[in-house]
This record gives sequence, C-alpha cells and structure tokens, in this order.
Amino acid sequence: MGDAVLHKTKPELEEVFNYEIGAYPNPFNPSTTIRYQIPEDGMVTLMVYDILGREVKTLVNNFKTKGRYEVTFDASNFASGLYIYEITSGSYKASKKMTLIK
Repeated sequence: MGDAVLHKTKPELEEVFNYEIGAYPNPFNPSTTIRYQIPEDGMVTLMVYDILGREVKTLVNNFKTKGRYEVTFDASNFASGLYIYEITSGSYKASKKMTLIK
C-alpha cells in the first residue's frame, strides 16, 4: 500500500482580540473582578477613581502580552458609592462605572 499524505485544507485561524473591559459583579460588595483583553503587547494601566476623579487604586501598571486578564478590586476599606475604572493600553483608553454597595 502507498503512504498517506495529509494536506491542510484550511489555515488555522489566529484568535483575534479586540480591546474589552468589564466588571462582575456590578454592583458589588466588597470586591469585584475586572476582566480585560488587549489585542497586542504593550504597557497597560488599570486605575480606579472615586466619583470626584481622585485616584483610589492602581490595579495594573506593567507590560502585558496580548490576551485576556482579570484582576480583583477589593473595596473593603472604601465607602459605598460610584467608582470609575479606566484602562489605558497604547493609544486605547476606556472607562466604565461600578457601584460599591455596603
């Protein structure tokens, strides 16, 4: 019998990421998980601000390779209220709201 030859008929698809960010649960008490994804390697910062725009916590401030990540924001020592979380990666910047209920 002859040798079998395998041919690849379709190229494997590389998973394409977009920038995304979200927190769950929201509203939360006392902590929430912020999940984000970045489509390319680069410096990432993820900050939390109070409603007056004051920085209350730096969650991420380092180089990340493309992919999905998650970080926990523990607000046990913070007052109830609205907080803003903001991600910056390269030229991309986005912010969303989250509510701490005690």
